[in-house]
Amino acid sequence: MRVTTLGTGSPIPDPQRAGPSTLVQTGTANLLVDAGRGVLMRLLAAGVLPAMLDAVLLTHLHSDHITDLNDIVTTHWVMSREPTPLHVYGPARTSEVVGGILAMLAPDIGYRLAHHDDLTWPPTVEVHEVSPPSRLTIGDASVVVGVTDHRPVEPSVGYRIEHDGRAIVVAGDGVPCAGLDELCAGADVYVQTVIRADLVRAIPNIRLHDIVEYHSTIEQAARTAARARVSTFVATHFVPPMVADLEEQWRAAAGAHFSGNLVLADDLSTIEVP
Repeated sequence: MRVTTLGTGSPIPDPQRAGPSTLVQTGTANLLVDAGRGVLMRLLAAGVLPAMLDAVLLTHLHSDHITDLNDIVTTHWVMSREPTPLHVYGPARTSEVVGGILAMLAPDIGYRLAHHDDLTWPPTVEVHEVSPPSRLTIGDASVVVGVTDHRPVEPSVGYRIEHDGRAIVVAGDGVPCAGLDELCAGADVYVQTVIRADLVRAIPNIRLHDIVEYHSTIEQAARTAARARVSTFVATHFVPPMVADLEEQWRAAAGAHFSGNLVLADDLSTIEVP
């Protein structure tokens, strides 16, 4: 198995980091978790075309995690040589979001159907709304859907992707909870959004201070990783944005609670799970 952090940024624009998105590859399956800004460019940099995706898994419906889902839908469609559904899994209201995307794309779809004689079908998106606890089979991967806590964003989910005795957890946003502990238990890799509460509170923007309530701090996520005895903790979606001068502070904050392998991810960081 392999996990690649395609985008490690946040809603705050960052010229060095695309929006939240993670690629998990098993023996034969390519699974895209979330689809933030710039996801298609990073996906191609990882060697995967949209038509090669077996599924898109959405952790929740915050805009920064779905901003470029429309790009995946369109490019998957126009690069397929025959009618091929794009499978999108996500929490309740995912059908509403995808319906809105297709409505937004309606003029473009009409233009392309009128222009290309060999393109005779519209994009087909098969939406699967998931409720934890549940288990999916996607290609050669077994995917456990688990509860996360990102309230007032409800529902939100995390995914434990298993193959050949290995497990990668992509948790999305949220704070520690029993469901997350269960999802992460004994995993090889745990990918989690992290913030620095001290730095966020120092920013003179009251609206930004609210994010502390529903995102794991680097310390909280490290403790989750330790409790679950995961092998590798991958920190991503940094708020405020990661800067080189402060990287050791982030590393020390996590290291005080987690003694395993810590990855402060950049875009296109890759972790192999043998």
